[in-house]
Amino acid sequence: MPQPDTGKTVLTGLRVYAKSLLGLELTDKQLGRFSGFTDLLLEWNQRMNLTGITEPAEIAVRHFLDSLTLTLVVPRFDGLRLIDVGTGAGFPGLVIAIMFPDAHVTLLDSTGKKLRFAEHVCDALGVGNARTLHARAEEAGKQKPYREVYDVVTARAVARMPALMEYTLPLAKIGGQVIAMRGTEAYEESNRAARAISELGGELFAIEDIQLPTLSNPRHLVVIDKIAATPRRYPRNAGTPERQPIL
Repeated sequence: MPQPDTGKTVLTGLRVYAKSLLGLELTDKQLGRFSGFTDLLLEWNQRMNLTGITEPAEIAVRHFLDSLTLTLVVPRFDGLRLIDVGTGAGFPGLVIAIMFPDAHVTLLDSTGKKLRFAEHVCDALGVGNARTLHARAEEAGKQKPYREVYDVVTARAVARMPALMEYTLPLAKIGGQVIAMRGTEAYEESNRAARAISELGGELFAIEDIQLPTLSNPRHLVVIDKIAATPRRYPRNAGTPERQPIL
């Protein structure tokens, strides 16, 4: 069961870190939802694998604060159409939906039980601006309702960069962006994905380095601008981007 100090830990730690690192002022309502999100995550995690992080203070930093670092490269979320590819338990997409109620967030995942958790969180906490999409990214990227319609496409810890570009760039509209949340090998991975980025209509814009409190290794936001239409042959069939990446 959740620890009794879950709410206090999230309310104090997340508020301080969000303000000092990101300049974000979290309202009591938002903090209450993050506290409830933590409780539900820990409760559901006892019967299904949602996260290996089970300390509330670590959840605040490694999941919530990490997700909110998107604000460092996206200046405004109001009215934005965002799709989170491989959302899992809702990171970063559901966190963005809680923080920015005027954003339109789609949570995409191929695992139905994870989306059921996200739907339960939305229902329980009254988050009305997030919807789920049960599909593989390769399938969604071919379908008219999702292909090249999103302002921002996010992905955290999903696939190697060359394959990830094939999952994400077909979903971004021209003039939109893909933001890949990566770890210590972000620069090397981005170089390796250079051909895929270009082939799929993207251009590397920036890599933002971030040092989260309590963590020794930095995080990185790889920002790719969508500058041209993705060729119709992409994305290829399910599994192909991983087996035969564009290199």
